[in-house]
Amino acid sequence: MSGYTVLGICGALRAGSTNRMLLNEAVRLFAPQAYSEANLRLPLYDGDLEDQSGIPAEVQTLADQIRAANAVIIATPEYNKALPGVLKNALDWVSRVPGGAWAGKPVAIVSAAAGRAGGERSQYSLRHCMTPFRPRILQGPEVMIAQSGKAFDASGHLIDAKSQEVLGALMEALRAEVALTKA
Repeated sequence: MSGYTVLGICGALRAGSTNRMLLNEAVRLFAPQAYSEANLRLPLYDGDLEDQSGIPAEVQTLADQIRAANAVIIATPEYNKALPGVLKNALDWVSRVPGGAWAGKPVAIVSAAAGRAGGERSQYSLRHCMTPFRPRILQGPEVMIAQSGKAFDASGHLIDAKSQEVLGALMEALRAEVALTKA
């Protein structure tokens, strides 16, 4: 178990999603001292709402969670060849919170999708959307679980040994990146 805190962000709201299973597998392999999962059930970003009421409490909580975590793991499904709207909405809201919660934050991105590419396009679009926030996104190894409906056993563990190995290597790289930021 590492002495680090990790925030998990799942771009799928469905409790039984394969991205949630993949996120849980990543957290298990990282073995943080403390773990929390973000709530993406946020109001849609609306400048008028922000002007009238300020930053919603649940958005402030998310920004505070990002800032407090040593690392963030994001599991993103692929919806219509891009990242899901709830994830983009969360990024938009957090960008409005003063203080740059993402700046310098070690981030690992993983994806699971029903198609053959395993969420490659969602990862690309997520990386693109996060560029202005300047996190330290790991470039690899890339974890993209294809045909995700067949990739997990009844307990939610990855079936394929190679997928487990690559996910483990990504979590090892994330731990190393966190160690650099704490040094």
